Amino acid sequence: MNKQAIDKDIQPAIDNLDQWIAANGWAGWDPYDIKAKPGILKITEKSRNNLLFRIWREVIFESFTHFPLFFRKLLRIQPRINAKAMALFATAYLDLYETTGKKDYLNRALECLEWLGNNRAPHIAGSGWGYPFDWFSNELVPAGTPNGIVTTAAGHAFWRAYKILGQEQYLKECVNIAHFLAGLPKNEAIPGTICFSYTPLYINHVHNLNLFVAEFLVRVGKATNNHGWIEMGNKAVNYTLACQDPAGFFDYNGPPEKPARFVDHYHTGFVLRMLHALWKHTRREDIRRSMERCYKHYMEHFFEDERIPRLMPLRKYRIDIHSCAEAVICLSDLQDTFPEAGARAEKVLSWTLEHLRSKKGYFYYGIHKSRFTGIPFKSKIPYIRWGQAWMLLALSTFVKKQVHA
Repeated sequence: MNKQAIDKDIQPAIDNLDQWIAANGWAGWDPYDIKAKPGILKITEKSRNNLLFRIWREVIFESFTHFPLFFRKLLRIQPRINAKAMALFATAYLDLYETTGKKDYLNRALECLEWLGNNRAPHIAGSGWGYPFDWFSNELVPAGTPNGIVTTAAGHAFWRAYKILGQEQYLKECVNIAHFLAGLPKNEAIPGTICFSYTPLYINHVHNLNLFVAEFLVRVGKATNNHGWIEMGNKAVNYTLACQDPAGFFDYNGPPEKPARFVDHYHTGFVLRMLHALWKHTRREDIRRSMERCYKHYMEHFFEDERIPRLMPLRKYRIDIHSCAEAVICLSDLQDTFPEAGARAEKVLSWTLEHLRSKKGYFYYGIHKSRFTGIPFKSKIPYIRWGQAWMLLALSTFVKKQVHA
């Protein structure tokens, strides 16, 4: 895509979303905030396969806009600032500043970074961040508990600030973040490997989290000559590589946990991006081979008509804004190594702008298929983290890669 096309099609989308964010503020709703209510959280986790629950979920969580927002107001769920969203916004605005030189973008990024600096999780070694609501994994995770996913997103934002602005304070923050990540529970589930856990509360084995932590430790370890972090990161990579399915994909979790048999779009994109970054850091051929197999499976199974991201290989709906954003980010990143990925990113972004963007500038939750009628419908909820933050990062990543191609 040439500069003229970017100015005509992409920059207006960035401008409109930026204006919506400025008018809305940083706070917003999230797909998981309503689930944090104790009764709803219990029902959600115990009744996933119940037909009545699936119908109830469609009305409360997914339908157009009015019902989900009405129930949030009824239950007195307030819009909140989400550390993950602030990290994604910071990274996106830094990328836009680097690409355009516009100081307004830098000011927005610095505002997000300042918020992150003022809202670290207390009473931990290093720097970490969590979600502003309770959520459930193997166990209940209380609101504010720092975890590896939110923390690596914040780490990436501070790293980008360090690389773009050259200020040592941001590298120091990355070191503090690496200290927290290196201290997450981990075990040798497969001999000669380690797997990092999601939170400090218990041990679990989740591949995308494991690779996010591994990549950040290797990156900061190289910058600070910390060989211990580099070694830890490489051992964590070894765990995930050992768990790759012969078909090329990765299950959500790994042994000794029972297979989740859950392979979705955005978690696959996370894994693929981290393998790509880790291969660039290390030039390990086993990582390159694993990445190529995962990329082949991803391109062949996760797109409808080469432009609509499927939620799962055999499931088109829901067409989720998170999947759309991750597809654009992942494919844009990977075009350095797989040139054809750039063309696919452009197709996905064009489809997303046409079908999932409000005239007000924000992005819809997605397109669902009704359990009542079987007819697809748009869920137009403007989730701040799930939709707006990820799409601003998708737009900024796409432009950055096109400009520097």
